[in-house]
Amino acid sequence: MLEIPVLITERLRLTALSERHFELYSAMLADASSTKYVGDGQPLDRMNAWRSMAMLIGHWALRGYGMWAVELKESGEFIGRVGLHNPEGWPDLELGWMLRPEHRHMGMATEAAHAALAYAFTRLGAERAISLIRTENTESERVARRLGGRQSTTIDFLGSATLVYTYHRPDSPN
Repeated sequence: MLEIPVLITERLRLTALSERHFELYSAMLADASSTKYVGDGQPLDRMNAWRSMAMLIGHWALRGYGMWAVELKESGEFIGRVGLHNPEGWPDLELGWMLRPEHRHMGMATEAAHAALAYAFTRLGAERAISLIRTENTESERVARRLGGRQSTTIDFLGSATLVYTYHRPDSPN
C-alpha cells in the first residue's frame, strides 16, 4: 500500500486522494472555471477526471511525492487538490493547487499550498519549487506571491504563455 503522509493546517487536512473524493473531484474538473488555466483549458468528463486522479495518485508511487486531497478539517468535505508534481517533460518541481469554486477567496489555497511547500523543503529536501501560472490567471498569481514566490521568467508551456513563479527554501542563499 502506498504511504502518503497527512498534513494538518489550522482549517484543513491534506490527505491521499481516493475514490471517496471522486464525485466532488469529477465535478470540480467538469467546471470550466476550474480548468480554464490548466492543460488545454477545457473541462473534463468523468472518464478523464478519473484518469487525472489516477495520474496524481500514481505520481506518488513514481516520484515519492504528489498532490493531496484538501479536506475541511471540521467536516472532511473535499474542497480541492494541492501538492507537488514533476511529470515527464515538466521544467521543475511544481507546486500547484485547485479548489472547488465555492471554496475560493477564503485563503484556503494559500493555507494548503503553504503546507505542501513546507513539505517540499523539509521532508523532500528540495532547494526550490515553481508554480506554472498562465498569464491571465491573476488569482493564482496572488496565491503565489502570498507564498513568497517571485516571478522568475515567462515561458511557452503547453502552447500558452506561462509565468514561472519560483520559491526557494527559507535557509537557501538564493
